[in-house]
Amino acid sequence: MASLESLPIDLNHPAVRQYLALVRLQVLTPLSLLINIASVLVCVFVVSPSIRTISKLYPTAISPEPAVISVYIAAMYLGQIGYCILLVLVRKPETKKTLTQGVGLSLVFANWIMALWAVAWVFEWFLVATILQGILLILLLYSNIALLTYHPPTTARPLDMAFIHAPLRFFLVLQFALMFPLNLFIDLGLTHTPIYGTPIDFNDRDYNDRPWPGFGVVFGTNFVSLIVVALRRDIVWCVAATWICVSIWALRPKPQVVYITALVFTIMHPLALIAAYIHAYFYSRAAVEANGHGAVALSGDEHPGLAITHPSTESQVRGPREVDPEAVWGQ
Repeated sequence: MASLESLPIDLNHPAVRQYLALVRLQVLTPLSLLINIASVLVCVFVVSPSIRTISKLYPTAISPEPAVISVYIAAMYLGQIGYCILLVLVRKPETKKTLTQGVGLSLVFANWIMALWAVAWVFEWFLVATILQGILLILLLYSNIALLTYHPPTTARPLDMAFIHAPLRFFLVLQFALMFPLNLFIDLGLTHTPIYGTPIDFNDRDYNDRPWPGFGVVFGTNFVSLIVVALRRDIVWCVAATWICVSIWALRPKPQVVYITALVFTIMHPLALIAAYIHAYFYSRAAVEANGHGAVALSGDEHPGLAITHPSTESQVRGPREVDPEAVWGQ
């Protein structure tokens, strides 16, 4: 059987490399998603103690309501299924480039790590689970930055927005705002006494002790999310961050500062998104009217997001250029 090297094909040609990368993703991505879903489902419904039981045994100040977060994860999986379908049916060159160079194998690795995390969680290997969540957070952060930098979402390709950007963003917000801090809390022993079969006392001293780490995480992650929502007018991030907040305050008892903070940001995220769109609408309208009346914009008066610069060099015309790792390392 002839190897690829012996075939009359230039394997260094960009089109050939992209085709091979796409085929590799078409095989590995659905497989990794299937393993991820299977591992989580087995650890939820088959294994004892299950993921939900471990969560109840180690409640923290930021523990989510299982039903709410389960719907979030189900929505994330549905988005990834759409991603896999798009991966198989893709025709547009821009979408192919987004899939192979923007996301690449990072989602494959992320799904594998999530599957391993489920196993570590039910075995109560919390240090391993925390390390896995940290690696997962780095992978998703890298892939999302690459997407936004080199392959930003555009209304010209709505399927890319729905099945590439949205699932990756949902996955990132889950790890950033909940999963990594939650695993870290449990590993550090910042847990409360379980309340199996006992009446819930919202004034329980145990649940009001050490509230500030939980407050710091909820406030810090949501403040970052608020900035992202306001500056980027990011609908997906807004929905994801609000959903995480709801899952946190929906589970009681909680320290009052954590409960109130999560509740406040549940309201602030949508308001920030609406305010950002209103500001962008009126600012752009005012700019159009000013230009229509022949107004001259003075230096320094331009909005940084609307300033128009004229490129003077070829590199500026091309804009940011993505580095192909295969070309760099000669693979």
